[in-house]
Amino acid sequence: MSCSVAVSNSPVFSPSSSLFCSKPSIISSSPDSHALSLSHLKPCSCSSSAAAAAASTTTTSSSSSSASPSSSPSSPFRLRLSKPPTVSSTSPNGTVLKRKRPARLDIPVSSLSFVGVPATPSAVARDVVEAEGDGFSVYCKRGRREYMEDRYSAADNLRGESKMAFFGIFDGHGGAKAAEFAAKNLGKNVVDEVIVSDEEDVEEAVKRGYLNTDSDFLKEDLHGGSCCVTALIRNGNLVVSNAGDCRAVISRNGVAEALTSDHRPSREDERERIETSGGYVDLCRGVWRIQGSLAVSRGIGDRHLKQWVTAEPETKVLRIEPEHDLLILASDGLWDKVSNQEAVDIARPFFIGNKKPQPLLACKKLVDLSVSRGSLDDTSVMLIKLEHYI
Repeated sequence: MSCSVAVSNSPVFSPSSSLFCSKPSIISSSPDSHALSLSHLKPCSCSSSAAAAAASTTTTSSSSSSASPSSSPSSPFRLRLSKPPTVSSTSPNGTVLKRKRPARLDIPVSSLSFVGVPATPSAVARDVVEAEGDGFSVYCKRGRREYMEDRYSAADNLRGESKMAFFGIFDGHGGAKAAEFAAKNLGKNVVDEVIVSDEEDVEEAVKRGYLNTDSDFLKEDLHGGSCCVTALIRNGNLVVSNAGDCRAVISRNGVAEALTSDHRPSREDERERIETSGGYVDLCRGVWRIQGSLAVSRGIGDRHLKQWVTAEPETKVLRIEPEHDLLILASDGLWDKVSNQEAVDIARPFFIGNKKPQPLLACKKLVDLSVSRGSLDDTSVMLIKLEHYI
C-alpha cells in the first residue's frame, strides 16, 4: 500500500495553485484510495513542524475520505492510502475479468478401509458365533482384527448313519475366504473319499479330501489361506486331521493328550521340507516365517506360497473308548494362551458329574480365559462329547 503526504506550504498543493484546481483527480479521493484528514493540527510555516505534527496524527473515520480539499481548509495535511491492485486476467477478446473466489467444494465423507481382501457379509455382521447340537458346542469370538476370520463346521447323521459326524475349526488368514470355503466344502470332500475307500486306507482318503478342497479353492481365484483341524467319527472310530496350527486335544479320564502337532516353520521337519523345495525360513520379530511372510507351514489356500505351504494333513485314527470323555478342537487363539491340560481341567467339569451339562458355557470360559491373558487373535473353541457317538 502506498502513502503520500501533502504539505500545506507547498505551492503545488496550495488551494490557489492552478495545478490543484485543474487536476482535482490527483488529490481527490477515488474508489481505490482513502484520504485521512488531520483536522486537529494547526498550519505551520516550517516543514519540520509539519513533519512533527504528522507523526502524532490519528485516523478519522472513512467518511472524511469523501470530502474535497477545499471543504477542509483547517486540514494542512492529507494522507492518501491506495488500495492494493486487484488481480485480474484478460480474456482473448481483451475484456478484463476479475478473479472470483471459487465455489465451495462439497467433499463426501467416506469410511476408511484397508486395501485388500474384503470381509464376507457374515464376517462383518457377526463378531461372536455360538451354536449347540446333541453332541457338540462351539463358540467363536473376534479378536482385534477388522473382522472375524474363523469358521467352523458341524454335521451329524451323515449319509443316513446316526453315529457318523464331521466337525471342523478353520482359522483364516489374509481374509476369511479360505476358511469359509473350507468350512463349506472340506467335510463333504473328506466323507466322499472315505466312503469310496471303504476305510481301507482312511488316512489316504482324508488326505485326498484336503487336497481336493485346496485345488478347488485355488481354481476359484480367491486369496488368503486357512488352517484346519477336523474330526470324522464313523463306526466308533475317531479320525483327527490338521493342516496348520489349529489343534485337537482329547481327554482320557481327565488327562489331556494332543492328537495333532502344529505345523509351523519352526518345526525341524517342516523347515527341512520348505528348504528342500527352494524356500527359506527366517525369524521375524520373534516369529518364524516362510519367506519372511507366513507363520504356518500348512493349510488351505495361500496361492502365493503354494510351493512351500501344502494342504496335506497329518491324520491320527483311534477307537473311541469309554474313558474318552471329551474332544477339544480349537484355533491357536486358545492354544497360544492356554495349555492342553488346563483346557481339559476347565471344560471337563461342565460335562462330567454335572446334572445339567453346560458345554457352551465351557467354551465361553476357555475363550474368556485366553482373552484375559492377552490374546488378540480370533478364538474358536469346539467341545465334542465323544460318548454320544459310541
